[in-house]
Amino acid sequence: MFTLTHNLKRLSVAWAIAMACGLAGAAPVQPGQPLPALQLKNQHDQAWQVTPQTRLVIFAAGRKASNLVMEVLAPQPAGFLGSRHAVYLADMSRMPGFVTRTFAMPALREQKFEVGVSLDEKTLSDWPREDDAVTLIRLENGRVVSHEYVRTDAQLRAALGL
Repeated sequence: MFTLTHNLKRLSVAWAIAMACGLAGAAPVQPGQPLPALQLKNQHDQAWQVTPQTRLVIFAAGRKASNLVMEVLAPQPAGFLGSRHAVYLADMSRMPGFVTRTFAMPALREQKFEVGVSLDEKTLSDWPREDDAVTLIRLENGRVVSHEYVRTDAQLRAALGL
C-alpha cells in the first residue's frame, strides 16, 4: 500500500512538473524570457529577423490591427522604424493564399518600411494577441520586458514617440 501511494504521489508530482513545463512552452513571449528566434522573410522574400538592438516589436495578427499599423507607418519616412529600434511583424497565416499573393504582398512591397511576414499558422500561434489590437512587445537585450495592446492610432503614435 505504501509503495502504491508513494508511486502515485511521485507520478502526480512528475505530471505537475510536466504540465508546468508544457505551459511555459506554450507562451514563449513572456517578460524576462528571451524573444523566441524567428526564421521569417520580409515582404520582398528576403530574410527578416529581430536583431539584438531591437527595442520594440509591433505585432499585428488581424486585419484591423494591420490597418492601424499601416495608417501610422505609411506616412513616415524611410528608416523610421530603424531609428526607433522597432520592427513590424505581421501574422498573415489566416489570410487565404490567393488574397495574400494577389493583394496583400504587392501592397506591402510598395511600403518604405520592412515587414516581417509569417504565413505559417503555427509560427506565431502562441504570441500574445487580442482581437482588433496591435501587440507591442518591448525588448531589452533580446529579452521580453513587457507587452501591451493598443487599439487606436493615438496609442500607437505615442508608443512610437510621434
